[in-house]
This record gives sequence, structure tokens and C-alpha cells, in this order.
Amino acid sequence: MAKYSQKAQDKIETVMNEYKHGKLKSGKGGKGGVVKSRKQAIAIGLSEARHEGDKVPKKKS
Repeated sequence: MAKYSQKAQDKIETVMNEYKHGKLKSGKGGKGGVVKSRKQAIAIGLSEARHEGDKVPKKKS
């Protein structure tokens, strides 16, 4: 059984590509600085996928 939906995987792939090329920004509307952490980039991708309603596991509290 897949952990993430295909759309969520595509979203994370897009975000990681932005991170790799130094174009991924943090914060509301990308007003923060450039993301330097791989874990933070993955978290942003999951958050965006979750916001779009894709199948993603719930956040760990």
C-alpha cells in the first residue's frame, strides 16, 4: 500500500527540484529566506500536498 498518493509524490518531487536549484523559499507567500534544509523542503512539499487534498499521512504531534 502506497504511503503517499501519486499527486502528492509529484508535488514533493517538484518542491525538491526547486530546493535543489535554490529557488524554494520558506514562510507565507515565500517571503522568508531560501530553504537550506532537506527536511524542511520535504515538510513544505507535504504541507502543500495536504493543502491540495492529496493523500498524505497525518502530521505527527
